Amino acid sequence: MTTIAVLPDPAGAPGYRAIADGTEAAGATPGAAIDALVGRPGGPTGTLLILLQPTGPDEFFTADQQVHLADLMTRWRQARDAGSKLPASEQAELDRLIAVELQAATARTAAALRAVQP
Repeated sequence: MTTIAVLPDPAGAPGYRAIADGTEAAGATPGAAIDALVGRPGGPTGTLLILLQPTGPDEFFTADQQVHLADLMTRWRQARDAGSKLPASEQAELDRLIAVELQAATARTAAALRAVQP
């Protein structure tokens, strides 16, 4: 079984990325990204498990956390593009929020698996 993760575009652009086994494809919608990935030569075949990352707040990652993370990511990109870095305190907060978001994704996936197990 191949697992496909579908995430909002990590660069903040409109659209989605479908990722499986180190290969990824983009599309304007989750379905378009999946179709692009599966349609590639050597793309995943057989039984597919598709994980669609929600984009809204939930009990695992709140709206305030999402807004704060988006703000820090915008400032990080601006600093990167200017050839500089975020202040240490902001970088530490960004790193912490990224870790919290990863934990939230793990918890969300575990909850989804519990929901489908008999």
